[in-house]
Amino acid sequence: MTVVHPLGLAPGKIVAVHLNYRSRAAERGRSPAVPSYFLKPTSSLSWTGRPVVRPDRCELLAFEGEIAIVIGAAAHRVPPERALEHVAGYTAANDFGVYDFKHADLGSNLRAKGQDGFTPVGPELLTGVKPADLRLRTYVNGELVQRGDTGELLFGFDVLIADLSRLMTLDPGDIVLTGTPAGSTVVRPGDVVEVELEGAGRLRNEIVAARTPLPPWGVQPHIDAATRTAAYGSPRISQQTTKNPETDSSGTTGAGVTEVVTAGAAGAGVAEPYRMDVEVVAALKSVSTATLSAQLRKRGIDHHFIEGVRPTRPDLRMVGVARTLRYLPLREDVFAERGGGMNAQKRTVEEIRPGEVLVIEARGEHGAGTLGDILALRALRRGAAGVVTDGGLRDSPSFAGLDLPAYFAVPHAAVLGRRHVPMDSQLPVACGGVLVMPGDVLAGDAEGVVVIPPALAAEVARDAVRQEDEERFICERVGEGASVDGLYPMNQTWRAEYQRWRATR
Repeated sequence: MTVVHPLGLAPGKIVAVHLNYRSRAAERGRSPAVPSYFLKPTSSLSWTGRPVVRPDRCELLAFEGEIAIVIGAAAHRVPPERALEHVAGYTAANDFGVYDFKHADLGSNLRAKGQDGFTPVGPELLTGVKPADLRLRTYVNGELVQRGDTGELLFGFDVLIADLSRLMTLDPGDIVLTGTPAGSTVVRPGDVVEVELEGAGRLRNEIVAARTPLPPWGVQPHIDAATRTAAYGSPRISQQTTKNPETDSSGTTGAGVTEVVTAGAAGAGVAEPYRMDVEVVAALKSVSTATLSAQLRKRGIDHHFIEGVRPTRPDLRMVGVARTLRYLPLREDVFAERGGGMNAQKRTVEEIRPGEVLVIEARGEHGAGTLGDILALRALRRGAAGVVTDGGLRDSPSFAGLDLPAYFAVPHAAVLGRRHVPMDSQLPVACGGVLVMPGDVLAGDAEGVVVIPPALAAEVARDAVRQEDEERFICERVGEGASVDGLYPMNQTWRAEYQRWRATR
């Protein structure tokens, strides 16, 4: 069926870049030295206002807000310095993909991203602008979820055009999708996704469920833990809640996995909650950081306790997943360029997902604040599970009124610009002498904060609960006057007594 795009677009090919924003590369944990690409069928081309259909028995439909280059003049072996002469204009695009089919075609993404309507483009073509000045924003149900500027690109538009044209001709009308920043995640039927390229309007598409069953022939939808993690955009502890297809009218597939809860208190209008298995969360919140520390040491993880920080609210427990932010030493010219407006600090706060802990590397610098009460409140409303910084905290008395666990080194009234440049986010950071990776699990109590590798979280939680149960028994016996000899640690006689004690509880 032939359709006419409102912009008159009729590309011979649609070329998409795999990774091209620093924030997305950090989120994915890899940074390519050269660009790589895949092709999308021209039948996937769509426009603003046209629904995007999530296929039957699929769950993981994800958006990717992007800037699209529309080629205006044939480009063949053009050098980078001449590449932009071949551009007709720029517009917003959304590179939709359904991760349930990621296993089908590996890197080609044919069935994952090539389905009809999976490449909305528009609504206006922006001409006569410099690519360095372009800003991209993505919204889900009115909430900002992605933010990117072309200054963050790994490979500029000129490089992409020159690179592609070395080996193939880019014809007039061809479209090049230039990559997505961090923040891509799963959307569901009823959600509305808008991609805005400043000056070119908002591309708006509603997600709807397929009305027809998926035929039984050919490859079928399939997801596993790694696929789910990739779809949601960050490492997670366990699977997202899925519903039984017999009762889920939205078309999600699943066998009714364990119910989950958010690790943080989600505010109204925030992004899809960042969920953790309810049993893991409950277990981590029920045990002390001292017990968790012992369990990590048993597994060879000795460097896990964030040193030199204290809680603003010792009564609050913290469990969440790391979203990292890095401050570098102040240099006035760099701060003038990167420190104002929606800098890395404010962008990171606006990108926090429910259940995430904001971890700020401040190099142990005590001469300035790193975060104040207003941004902390915003993080709380976004659903943050906590804040950890090895630097100063501004407005620290106000944190006593926030139901947000926060850990800091010192109170300090000065703004961050006195000592820091907010540089980047979602990269490995050092906080209190500990390496923290995006997606690490953090648990905090009145004593401090420990960092747990995600792959170990479930077993550490399980064994920590068991350890504290044993220690309660030991404490009771010591309180009754028993000697610690043979009791701590327990010998066989005491262990048998412990088993009888447990059976009566």
